[in-house]
Amino acid sequence: MSTRRTFRAVATGGVLALVLSLTGGCSFFDPSRQDAEPEAAETTAVASADAEEEVRATQFTRDGTFQSHISVKGAEDVDFVYTLYPTKSTPRTNEWYPRGSKYFSFTFQAYDLARPLRAPFATKRRVYLSRIKVTSSTVTESGATQQPYSLDAVAKKVTFDPEPESTRYGMLISSPKGSFELRNQRIRPTSLDTERVVLTFTATVHVQTRAGGSDYITRTVRQRVPITIFPSTEKTAVADIPINAN
Repeated sequence: MSTRRTFRAVATGGVLALVLSLTGGCSFFDPSRQDAEPEAAETTAVASADAEEEVRATQFTRDGTFQSHISVKGAEDVDFVYTLYPTKSTPRTNEWYPRGSKYFSFTFQAYDLARPLRAPFATKRRVYLSRIKVTSSTVTESGATQQPYSLDAVAKKVTFDPEPESTRYGMLISSPKGSFELRNQRIRPTSLDTERVVLTFTATVHVQTRAGGSDYITRTVRQRVPITIFPSTEKTAVADIPINAN
């Protein structure tokens, strides 16, 4: 008798159990049955391992990318989007180890949700990015922390576009005309007991209060991105390609 049939027999109550015993049917309490308990134990063990891996694998590591959608007070209908992804130098995020350098790229854009996606750009509010800052910290077994990556710069001076559209408020990041982008950012090696690297992004933005207007509000847009680092004494492998290629 299958496990499914056994549980169905128990659920029907004592009458059906009596009928089964009189007709020679197998009983749930038959001591000769040894398969149910080990099978359940094995399933529990697998589920526990899967749950542990799910906790360990961050979104960036699991999906090979990270994207967040953020709204800020006073500009709730503007969608600020950070997107991070590994570069071709170190593309396999499940092989990011403490030793060796790891490389990532990221973009930052703003979308005016008060207007339809395909509405003329002139009818949308403009958003400018003046400064971008990124700090880092590590999660380790020992509790010691390191800072394997940092950035603090005027956005228009470091973005991938050599001639971004800009004003005294900074560089334009309103989609689809503008976007901030940095490529091949290096996360330096860390101690062997490192379990995660946590990047914290802080952008200073200026949001037009109405399309075509001259008034702007200044806001700070923050995002925290954890990255899993796997235990190994090996170095993170770097692909043999030009480091400035993405």
